[in-house]
Amino acid sequence: MLKSILCDMIGIEYPIIQGGMAWIADSSLAAAVSNAGGLGIIAAANAPVDYVREQIRRTKELTDKPFGVNIMLLSSNAEEVAKMVCEEGVKVVTTGAGNPGKYIDMWKEHNIKVIPVVASVALAKRMERSGVDAVIAEGCESGGHVGELTTMALVPQVVDAVSIPVIAAGGIGDGRGVAAAFMLGAVGVQVGTRFLVSDECTVHQNYKDKVIAAKDIDTAVTGRSTGHPVRVLRNKLTRQFQILEKERAPLEEFEKLGSGALPRAARDGDIDMGSVMAGQIAGLVCKRQSCSEIISEMFEQAEKRMNYVNL
Repeated sequence: MLKSILCDMIGIEYPIIQGGMAWIADSSLAAAVSNAGGLGIIAAANAPVDYVREQIRRTKELTDKPFGVNIMLLSSNAEEVAKMVCEEGVKVVTTGAGNPGKYIDMWKEHNIKVIPVVASVALAKRMERSGVDAVIAEGCESGGHVGELTTMALVPQVVDAVSIPVIAAGGIGDGRGVAAAFMLGAVGVQVGTRFLVSDECTVHQNYKDKVIAAKDIDTAVTGRSTGHPVRVLRNKLTRQFQILEKERAPLEEFEKLGSGALPRAARDGDIDMGSVMAGQIAGLVCKRQSCSEIISEMFEQAEKRMNYVNL
């Protein structure tokens, strides 16, 4: 079985972390991924602290394996969530949209592993200096908020720049992607889009169907002109965003159009005017499976591919 230092670091069977997808990554998905041998993640996003606490406690009822919480550091309640994960005994925190530096000492006191998402070498170095345990180098192929560099370019440069473990993310949806990540020097992978269509994912069925039906060219990045680029599946909403960008509309127009767009898609199933976040790998995702089937299949494929390379 393909293992790495990531497995020993956080006590998991397979070196795979489930992406912290806002409005999607809840206790059902996190527990299923952890029970399957990976690291399940609950997305705190902008959710009320009591809701996140409830999801943590529910996950503990569903699994006795390690799981984590993703904290969006720009969220208005990030500090409350940062303290609450200590109270609840969470084992791992992944972070995005900011610098977790001011919380690291507190998390370390509670034996929490800290693994921020980074989109550049400079940010990876900064995170290493702040004392994090590992970094997730996420390429722009991923769904949701994205940077500029591709996974293929970003991961090896981050690996060369830091001495802490690097997990690869962005455009990884099968065993070939896992094998490629390890060849680039990563010690594990973070996967989001593939888990969207898992049996245990509670996202609306319309959302799942759109991901499964997606082709290779069906994602678009909106919001580059605002400084907040987001990769989503093309629909009426993306076309309206593109019109605003062509017109160089004020930021307020973008915010008005995008307000509530993700929950509209994820919870209500509005795949026309909702934000259907998914990575470029969506074109490769073509079947519904359990989290256990997804993980075991990916790593069986990866081992075969890596053994072939090593012959």
